[in-house]
Amino acid sequence: MATKKDYYDVLGVNKSSTEAEIKKAYRKVAKKYHPDTNPDNAEAESKFKEASEAYEVLSDSDKKAAYDRFGHSAFEQGAGGGAGGGGFGGFGDFGGFSSSGFSSGGFDFEDLFGDLFGGGSRRSSRRGPKPGADIEQTIQITFAEAAFGVDKEITVQTSETCPTCKGSKAKPGTHAETCSKCNGTGQIKITQRTILGNMQTTSTCDVCRGEGKVIKEKCTTCRGTGKVKVSKKVTVNIPPGIDTGQTLRVNGKGEAGDIGAPDGDLLLTIYIKAHEIFKRDGNSVNMRMPISFKQAALGAEVSVPTLDGNVKLDIKEGTQTGTKFRLQGKGIPSLRNPKVRGDQYVEVYVEVPKNLSATQKELLEKFDSNTKDSHQPEQTKFKQRLERLFKK
Repeated sequence: MATKKDYYDVLGVNKSSTEAEIKKAYRKVAKKYHPDTNPDNAEAESKFKEASEAYEVLSDSDKKAAYDRFGHSAFEQGAGGGAGGGGFGGFGDFGGFSSSGFSSGGFDFEDLFGDLFGGGSRRSSRRGPKPGADIEQTIQITFAEAAFGVDKEITVQTSETCPTCKGSKAKPGTHAETCSKCNGTGQIKITQRTILGNMQTTSTCDVCRGEGKVIKEKCTTCRGTGKVKVSKKVTVNIPPGIDTGQTLRVNGKGEAGDIGAPDGDLLLTIYIKAHEIFKRDGNSVNMRMPISFKQAALGAEVSVPTLDGNVKLDIKEGTQTGTKFRLQGKGIPSLRNPKVRGDQYVEVYVEVPKNLSATQKELLEKFDSNTKDSHQPEQTKFKQRLERLFKK
């Protein structure tokens, strides 16, 4: 008797492969050697049986555990049951197959090969009440609204349960009837004869489309959909600290669901209008502010705008362009904890006066002639670098 091949080798997987990887590998092998695509090919039929046997074991966690521990001997007659009690009978009758279709321990033929026989997957069988669809919308808010939060009333184009039929889809005074083709199951079974025997697949009923019921007289208000289009006003709470591009989910404010199913949600994407002074960087607020030559040279107390209003800032004597000042706690509140705020950074730049009068120019000339190098350390350092450079 020929030695059985290792099940993992048959499917091209290993012991650490996931259930999804094993199933994917089996699909590939089974489709390659399926008898329908390899008629009168004994070798292909043998490989198909071999792959099916391997998949039946490796796709079942109990059988796989037994196989990993005892190998093929776990399923031999009288071997202690392991995964299948009396084993698989050597797959002499093709294991998981029977003349009426597939045994409960066999692979999911409908899932893998339903398309070959015109049938669908069991997953597409009778549908339950369908939840409402989500609605996606955008909104623009101001810089301050994003920082501190705001309640906004917006208009949403959506659907709601039809007021005439109350979502039943049927004309008032009538009702949906059980589908005669599928007897209310939403599924139809198709049996086809193959070289392996009769094979049965299940697909969604083409008459009721999986609903199990047929509406002969549809509601004229909603035309049998159970819903009507409406324009709604929705108040949305936008939390403090929201940033541009982030999306809020407002539960139950989307499209209406079928009877017994939840409504969809409103997905509101936020866009923040640019501010004339402030720029946001995470939870920090940045700004640039001009100061005069006198304020920079002699120092001064200046008024600085913040999200909370104006505050006083001390400019030290000799402040240079590009100097940054930090205003602690004057930034954007944290989205997770609004009590925690970022900081505001104020970058100053010295505004050089233009269109000076003759008197002003004369005074500046006198000022410059009386200015010692020690009062202009950066200029002094630059001159020293130039001297060293040209002496080389």
